[in-house]
Amino acid sequence: MNTIVTGLQWGDEGKGKVVDYLTESADVVVRGQGGNNAGHTVIAHGKKYVLHLLPSGILWDGKLNVIGNGVVLDPVGLVAEIERVEGQGVSITPDKLLISDRSHIVLPLHKELDAAREAALGDRKIGTTKRGIGPAYADKINRCGLRVADLLDEPYFREMVAHRTADANEVLGKFGLPTFNPDEQAEEVLAAFARLRPHVTNTIPVLHKAWKEGKVILFEGA
Repeated sequence: MNTIVTGLQWGDEGKGKVVDYLTESADVVVRGQGGNNAGHTVIAHGKKYVLHLLPSGILWDGKLNVIGNGVVLDPVGLVAEIERVEGQGVSITPDKLLISDRSHIVLPLHKELDAAREAALGDRKIGTTKRGIGPAYADKINRCGLRVADLLDEPYFREMVAHRTADANEVLGKFGLPTFNPDEQAEEVLAAFARLRPHVTNTIPVLHKAWKEGKVILFEGA
């Protein structure tokens, strides 16, 4: 059985509490879209956990958690989140968390592009969290985005980051915002990826197998 929990407002509907409640009877918990946004706040085991990219099922033992291919993944932000949650006593291993190699990457420059878009809109700004989610999805649609799998080929990744950084710097310069060094961009993301690499796989057959085996899959909307 598959269950999807999503929100029809602007967030803060209590999705995290609902997902945490339903997780008790789920075998697999999947984040299928969204990014490192405001996230879910869950009270469990007497502690408060704030989750941005990690599925809420990460707080339960015996549950497989998946960050799916529809998510735009901030590697630096995810590593910080993992370290924070582990610091609260939650073990996060590859047996417990898988990351799709097809997820698109939020680069540090995407966050400044978010700010540039808001500056361009002026009074019509949309109130983005400036976490780079919109620009990362725009790159995905424009077919110029980088995926997690691209990090497996470091020379190619560095080459593509250099191209994307040059384009971004042209936009950022128009608004007087900080521009970026491509090598520094690549180093920051590659350093985070070293921590995430054991979790990265093709999650599609994993989920197909779970579905065929009759596992209960819970899809957690962002």
